[in-house]
Amino acid sequence: MDTNFRSSSSPFLQLRPSFCFSYSISPSKLILSKSKRLNLVQHRLVIKNSTGFDENGSFNGFPVKPSKLFMQEAIGAEYGEGFETFRLDGPLKVDVDYLNDRLQEGFLKRIRYAMKPDEAYGLIFSWDNVMADTRALKLNAWKQLALEEGKEIPEGGDAQRLILYAGVDHVLDKILHWETEESEVNRLKSRLSQIYYDNLPMLTKPMDGLEEWLDAVSTARIPCAVVSSLDRRNMVDSLERIGLKKYFQAIVSEEDGMESIAHKFLSAAVKLDRKPSKCVAFEDDPRSITAAHNCTMMAVALIGSHPAYDLVQADLAVGSFNELSVINLRRLFANKGSTFMDRQKQIIEQSPPKRKLTVDTIF
Repeated sequence: MDTNFRSSSSPFLQLRPSFCFSYSISPSKLILSKSKRLNLVQHRLVIKNSTGFDENGSFNGFPVKPSKLFMQEAIGAEYGEGFETFRLDGPLKVDVDYLNDRLQEGFLKRIRYAMKPDEAYGLIFSWDNVMADTRALKLNAWKQLALEEGKEIPEGGDAQRLILYAGVDHVLDKILHWETEESEVNRLKSRLSQIYYDNLPMLTKPMDGLEEWLDAVSTARIPCAVVSSLDRRNMVDSLERIGLKKYFQAIVSEEDGMESIAHKFLSAAVKLDRKPSKCVAFEDDPRSITAAHNCTMMAVALIGSHPAYDLVQADLAVGSFNELSVINLRRLFANKGSTFMDRQKQIIEQSPPKRKLTVDTIF
């Protein structure tokens, strides 16, 4: 199957420094306020130049486009819809039912999977907070951005939790209450992503028990994929840094151009050559669990970023990967035969004909 997926394009952004006060300045403090303002602006320009940004908003001479790192992606596949791929004879719309049908096992594979049923599964891991704890990186990126802009981040736990999981537009407008224009929002998105990428090499440790789990899965010859909003180069570098690259046969990154969480899962299923109904998604977010179910996949939730009561819709919830074994995967599909969820004909039982009572009379 052709897996040349459509990539979404983003307009080039113009980054320019700006700084404004939301309160009036008294004449007695005018000189002091001007000096503070100049210091802050100079501080921001020094940071931009040190990271490759210039005054025109380009990075090392190239225009910067926004990343999906700090965007709240759509769930997707609410009605089983998929993404669009292109072939020589024109565009082809790929949905959940299409993939479940076209990725059906052939005769030889069915024989192999009958002898080794574990190999029929496909495992899909999300990068954020499933393979590595990225909450500290994202929060530090927001704090550094606030320092550069002369703003403050609330210290309350609820506010910081919302900052981690909401989109940039919502955070700036509803949580931080920064008064910014649309052009400034685009600049802040690009700068926020750049700070995150700069700090990404600091992440050198996978989640607890993940390596042991992947080793057990690899022994059972179950293929694995990772989905992320990172670009492919940084995704590969991160996997090598935490020592897990050898366990993954497929990567879904920013270059694949998937527009929703469900589309990423479907793209991963195609790359693993497994139909979606035979895949298991490992997630920590309720929205991603819904996306997995929309794709007819099983969902295993990792408790941590969200409490257990927010993950009740998952097929299985665990505190860490140390609680998992390959037998858990078999139990997930224990009630699913090869034709489960297929259309079945209802059998209407007909009542047997009534017997006629006859009375033998002896004369």
